[in-house]
Amino acid sequence: MSRIGKNPIVIPPKTEVSIKDETVVVKGPLGELTRTFAKGVKVVVEGNEVIVSKTEDTIFTRALWGTVASHIRNMVSGVNQNFVKKLIVEGVGFKSAVSGKDIILNLGFSHPVSIAIPKNLTVTAEKNIISISGIDKEAVGSFAALIRAKKKPEPYKGKGIRYENEVVKRKEGKKTS
Repeated sequence: MSRIGKNPIVIPPKTEVSIKDETVVVKGPLGELTRTFAKGVKVVVEGNEVIVSKTEDTIFTRALWGTVASHIRNMVSGVNQNFVKKLIVEGVGFKSAVSGKDIILNLGFSHPVSIAIPKNLTVTAEKNIISISGIDKEAVGSFAALIRAKKKPEPYKGKGIRYENEVVKRKEGKKTS
């Protein structure tokens, strides 16, 4: 049984939550987020709280109940405070720079890698730290994962792109006799 789904979601001041059919719209100081959820989960706004409940007791709705509550909680916190992911570019000659609507990465390949920045995100690159921020937690996380996938950290020297709090397990190199 979902413990996340049982807890009501508190709506902070200056934030509006409206529900029409299966679509939830959250408006706040930083912007607006819209998401459509599957049937089987009922979302109701009561005062300054959002309450998520199951309409029927099936395996699908039990699995979906906590997920819907978590998505709505992320939407409410996202329109009030940006989500931020930081990536560290580590390696000799590895660089990152933001140029217009693209981020350009020099990762030891024969060519620079250019990735288009989604319009709902803000990306900054200072020295060896890339900072990605936005109101949509899913968009921030998926764009950070897309950048990291271009050059994952390798276990011998730690070269590559890693998350700020990620620990790269190091391996011992070749031994000479």
